[in-house]
Order: sequence, then structure tokens, then C-alpha cells
Amino acid sequence: MNSSSDAIVYLNGELTPLSEARIPVLDRGFIFGDGVYEVIPVYAGKPFRAAQHLARLSRSLDAIGIPNPHDETQWSALIARVMQANPMPDQMIYIQVTRGVAKRMHAFPKEVTPTVFIMANPMSLPPAAATERGVACVTMEDKRWLHCQIKSTSLLGNVLAAQNAAEHGVTEAIQFRDGMLTEASASNVWVVKDGTVSAPPKDNLILEGIRYGLIEELCARFEIPLVSRPVTRDEVFAADEVLLSSASKEILPVVTIDGKTIGSGTPGPVFKRLYAAYQQAKTA
Repeated sequence: MNSSSDAIVYLNGELTPLSEARIPVLDRGFIFGDGVYEVIPVYAGKPFRAAQHLARLSRSLDAIGIPNPHDETQWSALIARVMQANPMPDQMIYIQVTRGVAKRMHAFPKEVTPTVFIMANPMSLPPAAATERGVACVTMEDKRWLHCQIKSTSLLGNVLAAQNAAEHGVTEAIQFRDGMLTEASASNVWVVKDGTVSAPPKDNLILEGIRYGLIEELCARFEIPLVSRPVTRDEVFAADEVLLSSASKEILPVVTIDGKTIGSGTPGPVFKRLYAAYQQAKTA
């Protein structure tokens, strides 16, 4: 592809150039943010942990009462169509499903067909310096809604958190609710102390990243202790290591938060083991 406008996207049963894709202005995704999404990384032409991503998509749809328009086999076929139309070995597949087009009213309309959109973007991973030297973050109060387990397109809270990070010239904004760690604007957050990895519980206050499950598997494989529990703000700053994880970031080491050094100020041994294991998992 020469530019993003040359990309071929899937929209409601048809493949079309991105520059020509159109939805009605009364689509509830546009009017209300009434929809959900997924982002699936593709390495060497193979979607990574697609089954887990599609299962989370189904959970999100169920949570807001949108009937899933496709089963896993059908979704996989649609993803393959978009990948074939956009030949790139490494890419990110974006899927969005909204409730559909209807007269503007808050309550769910009846007999409406969901809008389904899929696009491919080039893979953009963090630069080598980020994994070799670590990244900086800032903190902020988590003021989002109380259903963060739903991967909703209503992302204004996350947008504002990401903008806060951008204005501070750092990689992420790590959020706390009543002094307890939740997540960053678009990443799960992990704390390492004395060789044990801790992460906030998988509840309604965080989106359970697909890497959450992967990191659990990797820690079990390499006998790295991992616990899911409430984590305080003080524990974050006293940690030996702090890590970020997401589809686009993979795993990143955090070496400063609010200008304060975390641990030794360099990527630590747990990060290095998990990062290497993650790279191996991508090729399995």
C-alpha cells in the first residue's frame, strides 16, 4: 500500500477502498459511540491469539446487547479477506461493530442490523530504544466509567489520558482509582517486586488485555510468581520493575514515573525474560 487511503477495508459485506468507505450519520457508533472493537496483531501473515481476541469481542458484544453478527469461523474468513487485500507480513487488524443505523434515541432500537467494519494498518511497534532503555510515564486519576472490561468505542476517557501523556512527552499515563492501580490509557500495567509479578484484578475497572492471559502463561512456563490483586500507588513507585503490555506495545519496561526512577532505572530481569519469551511466542 502506498498510503492509508489506498487500504482496502471491509464494510457491511463489501471490500472497498478506505477513501470510499461511508456510513450513515445516524449510525449509533457515530452518534453515541454505541459499539465495540478489537485490534488483532498479525505477525508473518498469521493473526496472533486471534481466538482470544474474537472471544473478547463476543464478550463485549454480549455485555452491551449487540448480537454477534458472525461466529469465529466467519470472523476468521473476513479477517483473511482483509489481509489478502492488504498484503503486509506484519499488520494490525482493526474490527469494529456498532449497533447499526436508526433514528436517534437513547434506548436500543428494534430490528436494526449491526454495522461491521474491518481494516488493516501497518504494524508499528515501539522503537528498539524503548525496550533497551525503557520508557517514561505520568500518573493521573482514573475518571472513566465503571465498565472498563468492555472494549467500547466510547474512548473519550482513554483519549484524554493519552493526551495527558502526549503533553508530558511520555509513553503512557498510568491511572489510579482511589489510590489503587487500574491501567494506563491503552495498556495493562504490571508491577514486579522481589521477583513476583503483580497486576490489578480482572474486574470491571480494567480491560483484560489479551496479553494479560499471555503473560500469565509465560510466567507459569518460566516459574515466575504472578498474582492478581489490588496494587497501591505506593507499591507502584516502590517496585523493582513496572511493565506495560498491549497489542501495539507488546511488553515495555517503565523506568521513570512522574520523573521518579523506578527500581534501578533500567529494564530489569523479569522484563527481559518476558520480552524474550513474547518474541518466541509470536513465531510459535
